[in-house]
Amino acid sequence: MDANLLAPALLTPDQLSLAKCKEILAHLQDWLEQRFNAGDDIMELVATRSQHMDQLLTGLWRRHGLDQDPELALVAVGGYGRGELHPSSDIDLLILSHSPATPELGERIGSFITLLWDLHLEVGHSVRSVAECVEEGEKDITVATNLIEARLITGCYDTFAALTRATAPERFWPSQAFFEAKRKEQEARHHQYQDTSYKLEPDIKSSPGGLRDIQTISWVARRHFGAATLSEMVSHGFLSRAEYRELLDCQNFLWKLRFALHMVIRRSDNRLLFDRQRAVATALGFAGDGNEPIEQMMKRFYQTVRRVAELNEMLLQLFDEAILGHIAMDVRMLTPEFRLRGRLIDVVRPDLFKQEPAAILRLFYQIAAHPQISGIYSTTLRQLRDARRRLSGFLCERADCRRLFMMLMRHPRGCDLALTLMHRYGILAAYFPQWSKIVGQMQFDMFHAYPVDEHTHRLLKNIYLFREPGGRRSHPLCHEISSRLRKPELLYLAALFHDIAKGRGGDHSELGAEDALAFCLQHDLDKSDARLVSWLVRQHLLMSVTAQRRDIYDPDVIREFATQVRDELRLDYLYCLTVADICATNDHLWNDWKGSLLRELYFVTQKALRLGLENPPDLRLRIRENKLQARQLLEQLDTPYERVKPLWARFTADYFLRHTPEQIAWHSRHILAHGDSNRPLVQISQQPGRGGSELFIYSPDSPNLFGRVAAALDQKNLNIHDAQIMTSKDGYALDTFIVLEPDGQPVSGDRLSDLCHSLSEALLDTTPPAIRIRPPSRRHREFDVRTQVNFLQPQRLTKRTLMELVALDTPGLLARIGAVFSRLGLNLHAAKITTIGERVEDFFSLTNSEDRPLSEQEQTQLREKLVGELNQDGKI
Repeated sequence: MDANLLAPALLTPDQLSLAKCKEILAHLQDWLEQRFNAGDDIMELVATRSQHMDQLLTGLWRRHGLDQDPELALVAVGGYGRGELHPSSDIDLLILSHSPATPELGERIGSFITLLWDLHLEVGHSVRSVAECVEEGEKDITVATNLIEARLITGCYDTFAALTRATAPERFWPSQAFFEAKRKEQEARHHQYQDTSYKLEPDIKSSPGGLRDIQTISWVARRHFGAATLSEMVSHGFLSRAEYRELLDCQNFLWKLRFALHMVIRRSDNRLLFDRQRAVATALGFAGDGNEPIEQMMKRFYQTVRRVAELNEMLLQLFDEAILGHIAMDVRMLTPEFRLRGRLIDVVRPDLFKQEPAAILRLFYQIAAHPQISGIYSTTLRQLRDARRRLSGFLCERADCRRLFMMLMRHPRGCDLALTLMHRYGILAAYFPQWSKIVGQMQFDMFHAYPVDEHTHRLLKNIYLFREPGGRRSHPLCHEISSRLRKPELLYLAALFHDIAKGRGGDHSELGAEDALAFCLQHDLDKSDARLVSWLVRQHLLMSVTAQRRDIYDPDVIREFATQVRDELRLDYLYCLTVADICATNDHLWNDWKGSLLRELYFVTQKALRLGLENPPDLRLRIRENKLQARQLLEQLDTPYERVKPLWARFTADYFLRHTPEQIAWHSRHILAHGDSNRPLVQISQQPGRGGSELFIYSPDSPNLFGRVAAALDQKNLNIHDAQIMTSKDGYALDTFIVLEPDGQPVSGDRLSDLCHSLSEALLDTTPPAIRIRPPSRRHREFDVRTQVNFLQPQRLTKRTLMELVALDTPGLLARIGAVFSRLGLNLHAAKITTIGERVEDFFSLTNSEDRPLSEQEQTQLREKLVGELNQDGKI
């Protein structure tokens, strides 16, 4: 230990006052940080804190006279029992005796523990007899694990020895039962993290492939083989020397990451959250501009946990055979090269992959061809890992591998388990160079939940699942379309390349399209198919952008979109790719609102393509049809046309164009029932339509009506996703909003009545609404979103100005935007509200006070006012 480190062992118990102990711990923390920054060995630093804590606890144990009890022992358990303490790790203690503590002894123990809390140590403790430990451990595998790796700090050795004897394998949790329990525990833990480490805010310790998976290997080896260290597993034949070094390298990196995290946040937490990542990356020495340090660190993390997961899976399979004797007896041949061991595929020749690299692709083709296969046998996995490292080039450079890869893409189950295992075991990265560059590629935003490679893998799986029976229930239109595609492999290839160029700089869609075209031609696809795949990659965002940010009821928008799509085949492929992409972005992004928008865009575009782009829709005919169908619906509800006709005479043609017959009938019925009341009419559809709750407001128009509605909805913690703002010929607002709960669901039924009342009151109050300017959330503060205001050409049909606003998503944003429109006397006609993670990309259709498109001067003034208002959040 460093001579400058203040060691508690050099002090008498009487000298260990509270103030002195705080000084010792602060000195230790400073020294650990200095040595970490100087690049000292992480294993030594973790062990040093543990040894230092042993000395301090021993002195405090004596200070409280606990050493006077002849049978009392202070025992370290958990990570502390293994001698591993990170800067803020929990200090788990067991105070052990043969018999229950007397009141006087209990008081001294309580005083001892209280002092540790006063020192702000993260202490977990229990006071038990040996018999109580055994009883608790037999019921709980976590308690049992702590007892198995217990270590005596100070006190009675005989008492501790009694615990060691009582928890020996022949008496307590035999290795077979222990192994099965730890495997189930790991499966349950992995399930808590959706069976992936590829989250953008991962848990270093508990996520799959994290430190806990390394510990699981160690626990099982210790229980069955008595191996106290990972290195001893080499002598038992379960790890090769190279695999041991690899596992140790992975552990060391994860330890450094955890050590740095604890230094940054000064408390025990293993989550690598956005607001911590930059400081942790800097502490680890990652450098670069912008987010480069974070991207480098996270890429290393994802690569590390993948390696740990591979080794963990392989070793648990080997343990299963060695401990439980589960050597598959039902071995049968699949081909001369491969055999089936139970449900695991195995190679016949141990040198197959080294001698014939194409056999790697043949392995995965067999997995696709035989649905009973559930995984790869441990020794085959080891050989696969070894062969992957020995490759001198990418597999796609070989003609036989290219042929096999396309066979896999064309196989009905090729993108099921086979593709998942190719991704998991690094075979996609070994197949073509572009994939190797996106492995672990961070996406530093709140929109994507996964790095690029994992997102793409999930997209491919979504496309595969569209064709399965479950796809009929979850995405019926995708199921119908994908089931009729003659060449589904083209959709898979487009998915494979859609984000392949992320992280390179430039437009990833354009760069990816070039890569996709070259890849398809290299794999002998005809030029027509290759161009289709390339087009899909280039335009993979086109449909979602059009549906969510443009007015899909505007014929010009549909004509422009249909012109870019050109034919129904491209529309089919693009629709499936878009839905799968959105669903793969994060677990909460897809909702009925997005689904309804995309379906509407699909069908209206399909109709336009069938009519021919040279035959634009007759808008007057559509208005007549909408009126006729609405009239029929109202007559079915005993509302005669004679009552409706005067009301409709007050509405503009645009109203009948932009609303469905069902909406028109719903509005008309309630307006007629409302009569001449001066109170605003507020209605929320009991049947959620278009994926959200439809809110309709009928009221004399007034300044900043949109802002007041937005403020009221913000107070209720509801999100606006679409707004259709209209005014009747006689000055009444006919406004429709699509609103959702924060979780993307329609408004809860028990909130409807209260919401209608609150909105009515807000509309009657003509004073400017109180806008809550609240600070961004913890996660939002990590993102610097520059406020941008862009103006598009006036809409030809409606003569309105379309404004795009990009800004940081903050509470009350729409209310503040509406207030700016009101102060400038602008009319809002429609709004598309799109939130993409931490940023909003909203579109507003505007006219000036004379109902004309905004002049250049008015646009400049609006831009300045919006930027000034929204930059109050501190973002430029």
